[in-house]
Amino acid sequence: MLDSRLALFEPAGYITAANSLDFQEQLTELVNKGEHSIFLVDMSAVEFLDSAGLMVLVTAFRLAGNLGKSFNICSIPPSVKIIFELTQLDRVLSIYRDREEFEASLQPSLAA
Repeated sequence: MLDSRLALFEPAGYITAANSLDFQEQLTELVNKGEHSIFLVDMSAVEFLDSAGLMVLVTAFRLAGNLGKSFNICSIPPSVKIIFELTQLDRVLSIYRDREEFEASLQPSLAA
């Protein structure tokens, strides 16, 4: 993919209150690791996301920001994207249409 600064996380299926603690644990562990400064959550395999799952993403976004790291989301299916739009989090979180758009956004910083 790009370089060692990037960590990719690919959740799948349903992310709900029933499994949000596991999701949060995995994502928090990834963000807290020192070896990565850029995170990409590829949501292409997520079929459903409820408010608990959304809060996990917001918490991870805040944690990354507090640690001076970049937290990004891509490939959100339309059926899941609606929750981001209804809560207006699509205006707050760094969301990309797909991996290609995300990677293109990194190109200027990789050349530096």
